[in-house]
Amino acid sequence: MDTASTPPRVLLTGFDAFGEARLAGPALNPSWLAVQALHATRIAGHEVIAAQLPTRFDTSVTELMRLLRLYRPALVICVGQAGGRNALSLERIAINVNDARIPDNAGMQPVDTPVVAGGPTAYFSTLPIKAMLQALQDAGLAAEVSQTAGTFVCNHAFYALMHALATQRGFRRTRGGFVHVPYLPEQGAPSLPLEDMVHGLQVAIAAALATPNDITKSAGAVS
Repeated sequence: MDTASTPPRVLLTGFDAFGEARLAGPALNPSWLAVQALHATRIAGHEVIAAQLPTRFDTSVTELMRLLRLYRPALVICVGQAGGRNALSLERIAINVNDARIPDNAGMQPVDTPVVAGGPTAYFSTLPIKAMLQALQDAGLAAEVSQTAGTFVCNHAFYALMHALATQRGFRRTRGGFVHVPYLPEQGAPSLPLEDMVHGLQVAIAAALATPNDITKSAGAVS
């Protein structure tokens, strides 16, 4: 790929439907709908690339690593659905644990296994989550900093992303993290309209690109 002639990129990923939503009609995952709406747009001079990850422990990371190598983004935000939340949740930390309450879309249900064998206990997001939070709240959007991304495929992908950015050659300047979105209104309550999710991601990305570091937060691995 000729990166010299292309603008810097933001990689956004969402997941396909899973659990009960996968069996319902139509199958919905607001994380994918929200990031898909931003595909090929420009934010602060960066081209947004949206891609879907499978809600599977075995292939979500394989696809995410392929996308990282293909697009070499300056910023990566993985987005997932978190039923029961009522705000855009900026995740602070990814932990090195898979502990699935329900099977993934391949029927896998790991219990107390590591995401990366021998990896650090956890990684902090390298996104400026406090600046992003302030920007979202200033825009009148429901937002929060979350201290847990769970232990399902969302956290699995989040941890694998941060481990790759920290350890793989060529990604040391790439910042990344994870955002959870609530249900859509048609999925149940609490919920958030899709247009608010899309606008929120736009605001959050712009804030991240404009803020090199969060002075109130340390980034990196947790031993």
